[in-house]
Amino acid sequence: MKIIIDRSDLLKPLSHIQSVVERRNTIPILSNVVIKADEDYLFLSATDMDIDILEKFKCNVLKSGSITVTAHILYDIIRKLTDGSEILIEFTGGTASLSCNKSKFQLPVLPVEDYPTLFQGDLPINFNLSVEELCRLIDTTKFAISMEETRYYLNGIYIHKEDKKLISVATDGHRLARTSINLPSGADLINGVIVPRKAIYEIRKLIEDYSGDEEVSVSISDTKIRVSVSDTTITSKLIDGNFPDYEKVIPKENKNIISLDSAIFSESVDRVSTIFFDKSKSVRMSLSQNKMTLEANSPDTGSAVEEIELSYSNEEISIGFNSKYLLDVTSQIGSGIFNMSLKDSGAPALISLPDDPESLFVLMPMRV
Repeated sequence: MKIIIDRSDLLKPLSHIQSVVERRNTIPILSNVVIKADEDYLFLSATDMDIDILEKFKCNVLKSGSITVTAHILYDIIRKLTDGSEILIEFTGGTASLSCNKSKFQLPVLPVEDYPTLFQGDLPINFNLSVEELCRLIDTTKFAISMEETRYYLNGIYIHKEDKKLISVATDGHRLARTSINLPSGADLINGVIVPRKAIYEIRKLIEDYSGDEEVSVSISDTKIRVSVSDTTITSKLIDGNFPDYEKVIPKENKNIISLDSAIFSESVDRVSTIFFDKSKSVRMSLSQNKMTLEANSPDTGSAVEEIELSYSNEEISIGFNSKYLLDVTSQIGSGIFNMSLKDSGAPALISLPDDPESLFVLMPMRV
């Protein structure tokens, strides 16, 4: 194998590849990336046995062939080379050589035949959506994915259909986020799948380089999901489990409603929670006539109080929330107004957006 390629053409695909490959592997070859040169194209592929990734792009192929080299080391080498440089990669047996300007590297290889075969079969459910729509499904909900491995069925985003909508939901048991888009043509057969956290982040990283109206191809089976954009394809196993009936925890009778400016509220919560070393501590939120009071108390680091003026005339309520969870929600909302609906100090809060009826957030209260 012998190829010549521009640094910039190789760097971005390798960044996708190396984030899939685990740095520590009990199976040495899984630390490698497969590089295949054929005609005018270079193919990069890798797997961690749960996620497969395949990249294809134009390249000056002087001699066809294929090798596997350590993904992270190759990425670090390419990343540190001068921008605009031309790279020569050659393999004639033994080791692979990489030359660029006055730098030369010798990299050990492992046999391509020993590398696991990536899944290439067809998946029965196929539909297209825009990058903007896929970003919406991911970005609005990913912060609520559970990190607790014991409840593995919460370690991803639940994607399903309902009333001609494609809905994404994530929850860790303390907070919930849900949003939806119009059901794409071909997605009506989807029964509901849980896409793992790592796959979600890899898919999101992949599509961030494309414009919002770029089309993404999605294929789904009972056990796998495949996402393709341009010449890059990610295939991932799905989580084999049952997502809980989340509709039961969405409040339906919260009568005490307040409207808040997201930026003002976020800044206030951030200021009063400054006294905490641990941002997961609870902030007390008290509502009275046309006023909200935010309070934070710590026996070790002091206390903080801040008031926000608002329009409110219902019953007085005092309720505690994890300050980090409040800030996570407002970061998703960004600027603008949101509504918070409350029942009492022990019931979950429902957060909705006047300008986005498809999205909602639920926060469970904390004892203060």
